[in-house]
Amino acid sequence: MRFDIITLFPELFAPFLESGVTRRAYSSGQVAVHLWNPRDYAEGNYRRVDDRPFGGGPGMVMMAEPLLHCLEAIRVARTAEDAQEQLEPAPLLLFSPIGTTLKHEVVAQWADSLGAVLLCGRYEGIDQRFIDTYVSHQLSLGDFVLSGGELAAMVLLDSLARLQPGVLNDEGSFQQDSFNPALDGLLDCPHYTRPEVWNGQEVPTELLSGHHAHIERWRRDQRLRITASHRPELIVQAREQGLLNAKDEGFLAKNAPKL
Repeated sequence: MRFDIITLFPELFAPFLESGVTRRAYSSGQVAVHLWNPRDYAEGNYRRVDDRPFGGGPGMVMMAEPLLHCLEAIRVARTAEDAQEQLEPAPLLLFSPIGTTLKHEVVAQWADSLGAVLLCGRYEGIDQRFIDTYVSHQLSLGDFVLSGGELAAMVLLDSLARLQPGVLNDEGSFQQDSFNPALDGLLDCPHYTRPEVWNGQEVPTELLSGHHAHIERWRRDQRLRITASHRPELIVQAREQGLLNAKDEGFLAKNAPKL
């Protein structure tokens, strides 16, 4: 899996790629990351990559030409590494407010892909003609605006890297994450560790019982409770998909708001 990142600030990625558990994915090459600065492909002494918007207004707009030259260089490099690139160029993904909201199922799709070219916008935006011609996918983190696409690119990389085999210490760890199909798309339950009593608060007795079936039922009930309280639409979704059994419905009837 290879991701080529077009960014005016490649230095932002160095600590990200070298820190935390997901660094294993990058250092092993399971998720290969290559950084490209469009300024290196701009013309003139000043290597200009932006200009004033037609029609006036605040800010600057990233120019199409340096981005195109950068993208062409990436495609040459990818073709040299992978013959499949000759048949179908890697998708070009832009982080933008109109994009598909990044959710678990979207992350899982990209985690099973061969990778992509990630375009990190800056300033007021990117010349629309470049977007219309070359961008194949757009993603959004939510209804807010960042100063650039770099943080969004890191979020995507981190979320899909942890799904790769051998990246996490426990192979099945990510299957217990919130939104995972293994949990029927519910939110995760609370977690506790030593000491058994902290600040006058005790660990739930069910977790100390040693009875695995009781522990799993407690965890399931807590997932249902938390999801119903904070993300009730996920309960509705699980119910529509036939993922809730009679015990689940009985617990919800007694312990959760009506949905």
